[in-house]
Amino acid sequence: MQRTKKFLASRGAILALLALFACAGSSARAQEKSPALSSPNLTKASPGTPVAALRDLLSAACSQSEEGFAKFLTSRNAQSFAHLTAAARVALMKRLVLLDEPGKPSVTTNEAGRPTVRCEGPALATEMRIGGPVTEDNLAFLPLEIRNAADRSVVTNNNDDASPDAREIQIGLVHDSGGWKLLSVGLLLLDLPSLEIEWNRASMDQNERDAIRTLKEVAKAIETYRRTYTKLPGSLSNLGPPAKGASTSAAAGLVDAELAAGSKSGYTFRYVIVGASAVGAPARYALAATPLVYGTTGRRSFFVDENGLIHGADRQGTLASGADPRVE
Repeated sequence: MQRTKKFLASRGAILALLALFACAGSSARAQEKSPALSSPNLTKASPGTPVAALRDLLSAACSQSEEGFAKFLTSRNAQSFAHLTAAARVALMKRLVLLDEPGKPSVTTNEAGRPTVRCEGPALATEMRIGGPVTEDNLAFLPLEIRNAADRSVVTNNNDDASPDAREIQIGLVHDSGGWKLLSVGLLLLDLPSLEIEWNRASMDQNERDAIRTLKEVAKAIETYRRTYTKLPGSLSNLGPPAKGASTSAAAGLVDAELAAGSKSGYTFRYVIVGASAVGAPARYALAATPLVYGTTGRRSFFVDENGLIHGADRQGTLASGADPRVE
């Protein structure tokens, strides 16, 4: 359960906790109680209760349903969630259920009416038992016990016989816009606008590293093509896989179809033949990569010089050149 520990140790826990009580507490007192808050079935998974909301939230996270998950985000967080990259949206949902692949959710309910959400993935499964909420005004805090489903030990809240593999965290919900919305996980206040900036920056850094690696792959494929067919490929598409049959000079099968089409991992790749000289020098080529969407999928542009060295710089989305600094 190392991923659970890393998640609970996420950024700014103390500051988040202070912000949670400073912001949420004042807004709660400013609003009227909803009918759900005075319901005698508040601790059960009845429709409109925090228990039911968390159950459905976890089920959506398990199946990696972005639409279902967004229903349980505040309007501010839902807007930022829509702006995240697809990978970041999936990463957020995976953190809640601690599975890498989409799973199949199922729910069982105990005699007290409290549900356990089982998330069955291709290789692993987790079970998440939802405890009774503590409520105040329009806030609800629910204990959530997560364990590896392979461990069949009897697990109950505040039970000394609980599975040693089980981990309990506190989930905060706020009643907003007619429903219960995710507010906090453990000590972490869910602030997607701030996380959006961090995750997009991390995504751009990864895309840039991937672009450098892909440029090396393409350069190697071009040289393999030259040795095999005694000429340079006319375009990147000539390096791609054949539609059927054996490889040919038209489709050499040296790179995947996505790269042969000119883009991969948030970058566009350009290849041109410079041409042979009048005195018989061999033809050369130029190879470059630019962000598909500058400032979103990457910042730096890259260029491979005639010696195979890679140069790069922030060119505001335009082409780099051999005059730019070497990146490695």
